[in-house]
Amino acid sequence: MNNREGMISMLTDDGSMVDFFVLEETRINGKNYLMVTDSQEEEDGECYILKDISRPEDSEAIYEFVEDDEELDFLYRIFLELVSDMEIDLKP
Repeated sequence: MNNREGMISMLTDDGSMVDFFVLEETRINGKNYLMVTDSQEEEDGECYILKDISRPEDSEAIYEFVEDDEELDFLYRIFLELVSDMEIDLKP
């Protein structure tokens, strides 16, 4: 993963790089989470929640998509509250 101001780049399984724009971040129960989107423009974009799964000895953060429905629902509600003052229209 490469991290630039407000943006992260992730290496996919097929070896290509994908850029995401960070909307918000939080730490819950010792884990870091990011809410990211694939679009920086005001157009509709997909929104994802990523979990930092790196170990302390890792030189860079390692993120994975949160896929567990219960965890995703819980985190979505938290992020919804965190971005409530921003002009972001989130739809589940």
